Amino acid sequence: MIGGEHVDRSGRRVTLRPVDDDNWRAVADVAPRDDQRTFVAALGARYLLLSSRSEVWTSLAVYADETVVGHVMWGVDDDGSHWIGGMLIDAAEQNRGVGRATVRTLAAWLSAREGNPPVRLSYHPDNTQAAALYTSLGFHPTGDTDDEELIAELHP
Repeated sequence: MIGGEHVDRSGRRVTLRPVDDDNWRAVADVAPRDDQRTFVAALGARYLLLSSRSEVWTSLAVYADETVVGHVMWGVDDDGSHWIGGMLIDAAEQNRGVGRATVRTLAAWLSAREGNPPVRLSYHPDNTQAAALYTSLGFHPTGDTDDEELIAELHP
């Protein structure tokens, strides 16, 4: 389990846990709001499949107390940078601070790894909610892009 020190606005502890036999179905069913499907997968199942078929990404279940409320994944790039990707908070759980607590928790865990690597993520330029969240957490655009997405970085 990763985290536990960050809470959402309701006071629920947000933790990140491995996807396992007990929670994978709940993670697979996580779905964003309809207006967010331009920027993220329609269901957490897509990210689970990606991480199961890739040697780069590792999926984590996002919990608020003991309830699965989302998905996030992390990976290590060839240059040693650590990435956050595939964050998806269920529509019913949004606007409660879960996404903020998730990014804070995972970024702190990744940046504390050997060598204090930079933590990167990417987002579509039209996703103003994501841009505002990541900027408020200290991520700065690098000027680089990945496909059509802007890359932002947090230095430990």
